[in-house]
Amino acid sequence: MSPAPRLVVLLLAARIAASQTFTDAGKDFRVIFPENIAYYHPLDAQNKIWVTALYDDTSVTMSPASSEPKQLNAGRTISFDVTQELGKLAINEAKVSDLFTVFNISDKTVRITSTKDIVIQAVSSRGRSVQSALVIPTTKLSSKYFVPPVPETEGATSGGDPMVNVTERAPFRLIIVNPDEPKASVTIKGREEIPISIEPGKAAQIWVRNDSTTQYVEADKGVAVYFSHPCAVQRQCTCGLLHAVLPPAKNTTMRFPIPPFLGKPASIMQSDDSTRGWVNSSSPLVKSAGTAIVYWPRLLLTLVPVEEFASCFMVQFIEDKKNVLIIVVHKDHKQGIHVGNDPLEGAGWQELQGTDYVSTNHSISSTTVVWHTSANMTVYHMVQQNNTWFGNPAPVVSANPDFRGCVLTPEVTMILHEAGSWQESIRSCEDQNLSLISLPSEALQKQTCRNLRGNDAKQVWIGTRRSSLTGDWYWLNRNGFNDTNWARSEPGDVSEGQCAVMSLEGDCGWKDRNCCEDARPLCYADPQLLQII
Repeated sequence: MSPAPRLVVLLLAARIAASQTFTDAGKDFRVIFPENIAYYHPLDAQNKIWVTALYDDTSVTMSPASSEPKQLNAGRTISFDVTQELGKLAINEAKVSDLFTVFNISDKTVRITSTKDIVIQAVSSRGRSVQSALVIPTTKLSSKYFVPPVPETEGATSGGDPMVNVTERAPFRLIIVNPDEPKASVTIKGREEIPISIEPGKAAQIWVRNDSTTQYVEADKGVAVYFSHPCAVQRQCTCGLLHAVLPPAKNTTMRFPIPPFLGKPASIMQSDDSTRGWVNSSSPLVKSAGTAIVYWPRLLLTLVPVEEFASCFMVQFIEDKKNVLIIVVHKDHKQGIHVGNDPLEGAGWQELQGTDYVSTNHSISSTTVVWHTSANMTVYHMVQQNNTWFGNPAPVVSANPDFRGCVLTPEVTMILHEAGSWQESIRSCEDQNLSLISLPSEALQKQTCRNLRGNDAKQVWIGTRRSSLTGDWYWLNRNGFNDTNWARSEPGDVSEGQCAVMSLEGDCGWKDRNCCEDARPLCYADPQLLQII
């Protein structure tokens, strides 16, 4: 293999690895369930972990657990009931002035591992106090997180000083999880610096100050950070769990579109290096390098920035409840969205005024995949229990849009550096474990042309030629030769050329050429798609 093709392969591997970092899939997760008090409800909390496999023959293990590993095929989901829950903070006789230096360390965490990629959601329910969370794989955790401002709730942020022995009057808290080896050195920074050391597999809890000072968590390794209150006052003297996974701090400022949230008013909690405060829900978009979280009296929902939109999402249906998708997409890409195998039709799109984005709500009745054929979007999964909504961003499976479905492993489209004849190009592609590209459908032709924009090659060999017996054109992969994209006045008669090149200019038209001419080969491998059930 020549040096140039080897370099192309390395670059391709890097591109695939980079695309996988934008998903919520992984093989190793550390799950926690926050204290869910709702003390007026006599039953214990019901904690569940929902695990969905993306590939066949996936083995899933929960630790600690007494059962054998569970076996799953692609698109299948299992749930684990979990009794481990982070207990109350060991406050002892701490003074209010000392609250923000008092920690509790707990080993009540659960580890989920698998042989192949999975996605995970966790749900904690106690009476009407229900919250869900998207669990991030340990390999995709970060070392810096901004802390959002504290919501205005009765008792915790109003009505006098916090009271550690009265649940509703206690401050909000951070939960910081060290998922694995080695020990984590963590510092809470803001008005002062508070250091803490967290052993592998343990979770630390600390109160959050209610002031305007920018606060953030910084660690020497990847950790998970949650913002939580076990029983925030809601209305009519009731309280319930508020819980949100904090997103990592960003390297740059990002844009967060705000969909009309099920027709009801909400506020946006925002925090980064320069801002820590609130944005009115009438704003259609906020910008931040940190957090942007929707706050309702009963819900915290982390918003997704445009720069992290994706193309395919797995949505786990919650039985016996109303399940609603909130979809946000660029206004030019309302077409192409699918829910399962069916195109999204009849959507009542609402413009986010002053932006290029629109949103819609869509009810579902079963676990499904939501995907886009040609663009990226974001999806929130909202669930209604009685008059209470809970939810989270839907787990991202892929950030690679494709007209065929939800991509697990992206297609490979690669122009090799060295030019050769059509016959030599077949062999050059095979040396890369690829094939000279066949383009039997209009959708694949358009997607390939779009993906190759800006390439320095002018034209490339593609995998079609005339039959020596009949003179008819055929594809190397033996698919039907029906949808064609010949350039004007092409192809000529049989004497003018037996093979074909594709132009990388304009609409990527084809031209017949002598098979012995030199051109660079366009090599290809199909994507691996998630089976939609």
